[in-house]
This record gives sequence, structure tokens and C-alpha cells, in this order.
Amino acid sequence: MRLVLRIAGTWLIGLALVLLVVDGTKSLGANALVYTSLAKLWTQVHPPSLLAVEAFFESRFFADLLDAALKAVLEYPAFAVFGVAGIVLALAGRKPRRERYLRADQI
Repeated sequence: MRLVLRIAGTWLIGLALVLLVVDGTKSLGANALVYTSLAKLWTQVHPPSLLAVEAFFESRFFADLLDAALKAVLEYPAFAVFGVAGIVLALAGRKPRRERYLRADQI
């Protein structure tokens, strides 16, 4: 399971770096800060799935809260969303630390 989490995290971090390079290139060309929001990227890749997710959230109990949270996340830069998700997955898949603490009389 840890291997799957680390691989997925690595792929998401790689995708975030690619999106960061694309946004950086656009920013250099426009001579201003330009970033691609997650909503714009999702619309370019597969618009029906975005509509399906929005419809799914509208049918839930806390529809207003979920809609506000979804709208907020969709406005973030795509590289930041994928980068944070990748870092979280990579950290979740890391090997647990085994630190031993010694008392002063054991030294």
C-alpha cells in the first residue's frame, strides 16, 4: 500500500511541476502573472466529469457548503492543488520512523 501511495504522490508532484512550467512559460510570454485554475484545466480535459461532480455535490445533505468548498478549490492554481495532493500522498506512503529515546542513565 505504501508503494502505491508513493508512486501516486510522485506522479502528482511530477504533474504539478509540468503545470508549473507551463504556467511559468505563459507568464513570461504575457509579462504578467498567469496561472491556470483547476476549473479551467478540468474543463479543457473533460467537461462532462466536472458537471457530474457538481451535480453529485448538489444532491448531498450539505449541498451549499460542499458547493462553496468545490468552487474555492476550483479557483486555486492547478499546480498547487496537484502539488499539495502529491506531497500528502508521498508523506502518507513513507516509511514510519523508529526513533528510540534513551534515559540519561542508559547512556
